[in-house]
Amino acid sequence: MTFPYDTAEHLKTEEDIVFYIEAVLEDGDPNLVRDTIGVVARARAMTQVARELGLPREALFRMIAAEGNPDADTVVSVLRALGRQRTIEPAIAPTH
Repeated sequence: MTFPYDTAEHLKTEEDIVFYIEAVLEDGDPNLVRDTIGVVARARAMTQVARELGLPREALFRMIAAEGNPDADTVVSVLRALGRQRTIEPAIAPTH
């Protein structure tokens, strides 16, 4: 027997959310990034996130749906609404 699993139910703290987003961004799969925005938005209250973005709730749902295709500006806006920013770090530490 299998049970439904919803990652959003396991994102209890801001630290959980940060680690989850960082892991997904490291992977770099655009579909996974889109899905992660939806998971985190559900964990944080979709209506609140949509309001912070200045979007109707339905527009946010369409954007993160499987057939949605958010552009980079949208991803950055959603991450900001979730209280996150993306920083760029070297993959390998420079040697001196």
